[in-house]
Amino acid sequence: MRAAVEQAFRACYGKAVAVLTRVCGDLALAEESVEDAFAAALERWPQTGVPPSPIGWIITTARHRAIDRLRREATRDERHATAALVAFPDDTEEATVRDDSLRLIFTCCHPALAPAAQVALTLRLIGGLSTAAIARAFAVPETTMAQRLARAKGKIRDAGIPYRVPEPPELPARLGAALAVVYLIFNEGHTATRGDALVRDELCAEALRLGEHLVELLPDEPEVHGLLALMLLIDARRAARTDTAGELVPLPAQARDRWDRDAIARGLGLVHGCLRADRPGRYQVQAAIQAVHAVAPSAAATDWPRIVALYDLLRTLDASPIVALHRAVAVAEVDGPAAALAEVDALPLERHHLWHAVRGDLLARLGRTAEARAALAAAAARTDNAAEQRHLARRLAALG
Repeated sequence: MRAAVEQAFRACYGKAVAVLTRVCGDLALAEESVEDAFAAALERWPQTGVPPSPIGWIITTARHRAIDRLRREATRDERHATAALVAFPDDTEEATVRDDSLRLIFTCCHPALAPAAQVALTLRLIGGLSTAAIARAFAVPETTMAQRLARAKGKIRDAGIPYRVPEPPELPARLGAALAVVYLIFNEGHTATRGDALVRDELCAEALRLGEHLVELLPDEPEVHGLLALMLLIDARRAARTDTAGELVPLPAQARDRWDRDAIARGLGLVHGCLRADRPGRYQVQAAIQAVHAVAPSAAATDWPRIVALYDLLRTLDASPIVALHRAVAVAEVDGPAAALAEVDALPLERHHLWHAVRGDLLARLGRTAEARAALAAAAARTDNAAEQRHLARRLAALG
């Protein structure tokens, strides 16, 4: 039964908080009331069984808890008025819950909030992750994360950030922030910023769940489908990215029979749907690049000219130096390491460990061993992920 409650928590927490926030207009009260409802579920469901509609049960119970809290704290007539509002009949129809979830996502990703706060709030309110779990994921003390969350909620309250879906003219810019937050969560799971493990499985899973949720909420937005496709195609390689000892295995050396073919099939289907929509965006193009890798039977058989062409398209949508760096990796396979090195050296990414790692690889391929060793050592000094550090140390050792 505890497992059933935990499953319901993962599926329903964000939706219930979203509904209660709309009804009572108080994010903190909504959160506390939903947590009370799940505590009640742990007590009651073992005796009564899991209800036919767990989300309806949780919302109804949370609504009652919110009313109780407001009445206990009521010192003014407006408190009683708010309690009466919360007491309105349930409206847990799927369309209503979906709209409320979308409102909450855009509230969490409001541009007035710092990116770190957007990520933390999304994980907490939409994903239902505990403060301790979010703190562990980003390697900060739990008290620090609690303060960050409290400040973000306070800013939403004090600045009067509206709890609503953006108007159509606002949607492109605001949707970009929401997609970026989900992708940041995925990237932190795919390659952890720090720690001993290369991957944080729970963050990858959470980002994929949020991506599925956004597709459900915004089925006509190709970029939402593109983001989910991108994450699925990258995550399909997760099992092959490390060996039995947990050490990093680079893409060319991965055992492709360990790739998740079901995830690849789903990702390819989403990419094809994006192509039919003919409204290209940065996540769709990145997903198309990953699709080329996914269908290649081997590293040697990868269609690198196609990947370069897709990166050329991506640069018209996202002119960041990181995109140019990844394009240079593909250029090395088409035009050789010297051409790629010239492009890499022109990029202002000296503080980024990946820039040094790519330079080290290209210099080694050109036979410039001393320079390659210096570049790989610089890369190792700039990453706090122990698995990446060990991988770079092995590459250094291989250079003699």
